[in-house]
Parts: sequence; structure tokens; C-alpha cells
Amino acid sequence: MSVNFLRALLAVVAMVAVSIATPVQAASYKELVSQGYKTGKLTRGPSGAQGWILSKDKTREFCLMTATSAYIGKNGMVAFTSAGRQVKIDRKVFESHAGSAGPLPQLEDLNAGRPGPDDVGVCRPVNRELI
Repeated sequence: MSVNFLRALLAVVAMVAVSIATPVQAASYKELVSQGYKTGKLTRGPSGAQGWILSKDKTREFCLMTATSAYIGKNGMVAFTSAGRQVKIDRKVFESHAGSAGPLPQLEDLNAGRPGPDDVGVCRPVNRELI
């Protein structure tokens, strides 16, 4: 067999193997909670992103936070930067320019591990050593 034929055969085998592989699907927060997973406090994952560790038995999932802002009590407001920092915002000024902020979560709820489904992004398995 020629070298070119072997290279072409190897390329075809590689393409078939890649197309057959089943993609890993990220679980949703709603699904995991309905399966009995418990939500931990707001933390940083292995990548440094903010989110929550969901646990059930020995299984751990890290769910990313997608909330971009939250209320602090009745008058305060905070925004989250892409680096995960919290920046205090004047709620009255924000609402006067943007109208209503909409149904935002309370920061206290996010910190305590009580996010709403809209505040949580994809959930992925986490190695125990990284927690």
C-alpha cells in the first residue's frame, strides 16, 4: 500500500470516529434540582467563574451564574462584571434611565444558593479534587 492511500484511509477513519462520538450535553439547573441535587452557596468554579456547586450523593456539578445584576434589599443594586466583581449601582438612577430593571434576583438569595432558573447557565460535572 502506498503512503498516500494510508494517509487517506487514516483521515477517513478519524472523520468517522469524530462524527460517531456522542456529544457531552450539559445538564440544566431545573433538571438537576428536580433530580434531588442540592444547591450550595455562590462560589467560584475551577475556571474562576461564579456559580453554584450542585451535589447529590458523590456527584458534583458546577452551574455558571448568568445573572448580570441583582437587588440589595429594597433600595440597593449591584452589577456583576465579566471578571465576577460586584459593582454597586444607584438603583434610582439606573431605573430612571433604563425604566424598570425587571425581575432581578436578590443578592442575598444568590449568595445563599437560592438562584432562580433564569439566573443559572449550563451545569457541568466537576472533579472532586477541584472543589
